[in-house]
Amino acid sequence: MMAVRKETAEKPHISVMLNEVLATLKPAAGEVYADGTFGAGGYSRAILDTADCKVIGIDRDKSALWLGEDLKKVYGDRLILKHGRFSEVADLATDAGYPQLDGFVLDLGVSSMQIDQAERGFSFRFDGPLDMRMNQDGDEPSAADIINKWSEEDIAHIIWKYGDERHSRRIARRIVEARKENPITRTSELANIVRASVPRSHGDKIDPSTRTFQALRIVVNAEMEELENALTASLSVLKPGGRLVVVSFHSLEDRIVKNFMQEQAGMLARSSRHMPDHPSRDDSVPAFTLPSRKAIFPTDQEAETNPRARSARLRVAVRTEGGRG
Repeated sequence: MMAVRKETAEKPHISVMLNEVLATLKPAAGEVYADGTFGAGGYSRAILDTADCKVIGIDRDKSALWLGEDLKKVYGDRLILKHGRFSEVADLATDAGYPQLDGFVLDLGVSSMQIDQAERGFSFRFDGPLDMRMNQDGDEPSAADIINKWSEEDIAHIIWKYGDERHSRRIARRIVEARKENPITRTSELANIVRASVPRSHGDKIDPSTRTFQALRIVVNAEMEELENALTASLSVLKPGGRLVVVSFHSLEDRIVKNFMQEQAGMLARSSRHMPDHPSRDDSVPAFTLPSRKAIFPTDQEAETNPRARSARLRVAVRTEGGRG
């Protein structure tokens, strides 16, 4: 079992936009919800405290579920913990005995528990192995595999696409030069290469490594593909009236969520990627309705007290009878 830092357990991840999540999810007695990004259990705990309901807590990181065992002592069989990807929500919910759900909530931000564990390799703030895999028991390539094996062009592309890093080509070139001498295996090694590659403006408070590390984490964990698959799964797993609530932190994530919800609400041309043709499906009614077309943002107070919340935005959609085969 992986050791979890004492300070991590004592100072858990602060759930972003918790009040807004509860207001849009509307937990009610007797209903069943899936928390697709269980993490430190902040959303799950709040949902269970709000109503006499059940929550299926899903996480691909086993260490999060180990910590969640303490919550099970409080909530008993009202909390069901499942190890897996949130894109597998339909199978995991069925395995838990609830194939149809009243709500599905996702917090797409990386957990501070993961960032604060140097051995996970998520952060440039701590020296550790260059890993970044949320599920370390899987066979997915680590960040070190990407940095040491991918081409200069491919590395530059992902840093630009997922990190919005305008110096991506320079960073990739320095990475390839450095790995010719020795493999890059530590977070500190990569951070120093990036810092040496990016000109820093006076007064710039963001570490130059931030965007590169973000891009690598997204690619290592296939986060965009996972999100698309989870959104598609919501179509089959949510009951009519069930609510899909997604908190995102990256513009690409939010664009995927926004387009999916508007597409399934009949506001955009439907793409077959999200809903394959089905001869028995009723397309006369959209699959979702949107309480608001606009994203909901954190309050100024939350943004000031919790830096993670500053880039957050929440979107909600309500399942209809439409599009059901």
